[in-house]
Amino acid sequence: MSTQPFETLSVAAGTSVEDAPLEVSVDTSAAAATAPTSGRPIGPTGRPMPVFPEPATLEKHGPARIVAMCNQKGGVGKTTTTINLGACLTEYGRRVLLVDFDPQGSLSVGLGINPNEIDRSVYNLLMDRDCKVEDVVLKSNIPGLDVLPSNIDLSAAEVQLVTEVAREQVLARVLAPAMADYDFIIIDCQPSLGLLTVNALTAAHGVIVPMECEFFALRGVAMLVETIQKVQERLNPVLEIDGLLATMYDSRTVHCREVLARLVEAFEDKVFHTAISRTVRFPETTVAGEPITTFATSSGGAYSYRQLAKEVLARCPAQ
Repeated sequence: MSTQPFETLSVAAGTSVEDAPLEVSVDTSAAAATAPTSGRPIGPTGRPMPVFPEPATLEKHGPARIVAMCNQKGGVGKTTTTINLGACLTEYGRRVLLVDFDPQGSLSVGLGINPNEIDRSVYNLLMDRDCKVEDVVLKSNIPGLDVLPSNIDLSAAEVQLVTEVAREQVLARVLAPAMADYDFIIIDCQPSLGLLTVNALTAAHGVIVPMECEFFALRGVAMLVETIQKVQERLNPVLEIDGLLATMYDSRTVHCREVLARLVEAFEDKVFHTAISRTVRFPETTVAGEPITTFATSSGGAYSYRQLAKEVLARCPAQ
């Protein structure tokens, strides 16, 4: 039985699928956005794929929605998603600040910043009361995308914050003056549920949980959700889960499809319709120090993150 493909790849002779331009026909009219789901293509989550409207143009910027990119498991695509989601949001006219909140400094490296050569980092912002966001922030090569870089110094903050008054709220305090200048502040958390991650959750309005489509990643989500609920109850009552994002998805494997189906069964509409497929392009963009939207602008990965940006904006209409 043949099925109508959701994406159409046009591949010239001698061109790999990774390099092929992605041709997508999407109806973004108001009628399409409100049309019944019957007849729409089935997305990777097994649900009819909605048509996300083109984001409206903003007349002014701010106040920012703070989003924590969080998962205590490493290697699930947090940094990749932070960089590329941020870059895609700027394409839709949003001003975005990315916060590298991992002592490894992977986000900084992914945007071409050498963590060993920066004068000030997020560590200084947290620990030095005279240090302001404007003293640390760096402009990226993407218009509208700024970065608060990090390096190994941040690992000391977790120890030093233990003795601080209101230690869980330090990040929220230092980011507050910057909220009027941005539409989104996205925090790339470290792969743990320690004090730095709790600071990110306390500062955030929403959480995006990238997770690899494999069994052990599925097990860890329950622990993360429990931590988010504790932060909601004790520190940040406005915190909510914006969505769970399937990453490193491979529709060819039964295991990936089953894990994603289990995720949808457990969390229902909290799972993003968009799924990020595996591609060799993502490691290449890290080496290049730029988002996939500029490194391989017509690739499937770039298209997926643009779809994710539309979905995030649809879920946060105030932005």
